[in-house]
Amino acid sequence: MLQTNQNSVLKIEAPSDFKFQECLVFLGRSDKEILHHIENDSLYKLIKLKDQHILLKISIEENTLIIEFPDEKPVNEDTEKISEYVTEYFDLKRDLSDFYKIASNDQVLKRTVAGHKGLRIIGIPDLFEALTWAIMGQQINLAFAYTIKSRFVEKYGEKLEYDGRTFWLYPSYEKIAALKEDDLRKLQFTTRKAEYVIHTAKLMAAGELSKENLLTLQDLDEQRDALIKLRGVGAWTADYVSMKCLLQPGAFPIADVGLHNAIKIQLGLDAKPGPEEIMNLAKNWSGWEAYATFYLWRSLYE
Repeated sequence: MLQTNQNSVLKIEAPSDFKFQECLVFLGRSDKEILHHIENDSLYKLIKLKDQHILLKISIEENTLIIEFPDEKPVNEDTEKISEYVTEYFDLKRDLSDFYKIASNDQVLKRTVAGHKGLRIIGIPDLFEALTWAIMGQQINLAFAYTIKSRFVEKYGEKLEYDGRTFWLYPSYEKIAALKEDDLRKLQFTTRKAEYVIHTAKLMAAGELSKENLLTLQDLDEQRDALIKLRGVGAWTADYVSMKCLLQPGAFPIADVGLHNAIKIQLGLDAKPGPEEIMNLAKNWSGWEAYATFYLWRSLYE
């Protein structure tokens, strides 16, 4: 994957089957999202390298991602890290040719994958964000989950003011580790969720939990087992984090309600399918369950 850095603009050559607009549609599915902003076919996202806040403006020309820095320019040695971040965020290193072959003959996936080809899993590179966002979303509707996340970010996250807009960073685990449960209860976290989020932060602050350590476990089942051992992490949360943060294409959040609804719609069923029926339908997806799930989520926003 070629990349160039000229005149303070970073360019990354995207895979030939990548469709930036499809990714923007997915990223724009909620007007309550606080961690990125979409305007004029460009994605604005704030990241932090060392102690520097860097605002990214990501757009595309032909098949090249253009990353501009509207506010403060990064130092030269940081451009490689920015390139790695964007590459991971859009899962650009993944060869999807086998997935597309599978989907072209699959009764559940055929229509939606053909209609949205070029979409890639939008990752959550930060493990603390991925874990705690999944915990927040447990057993509540997505709209309320976004509301809680917005309160959490605005209370404890860092921000950058630029051109009349506020751009936010997700709170750091170091900051959240110092909180009490009552601090999060004020934001309408349940007692359990407040406990789980702070416990996760403390584990990470103590060095007992890290993305790097999870990635040393090469087997998906090992990673999943390690996640499920964490307080507040069940099968769905572990599968979601494996899919969105660890970028495991075989991760399968089979208990996901959105997945169930999407399959029901795609097949014109009278009721949502049960676990056994889903497993039977998914036999053809082996190794690509995460991508099948992501495309089915996308089908819900058609």
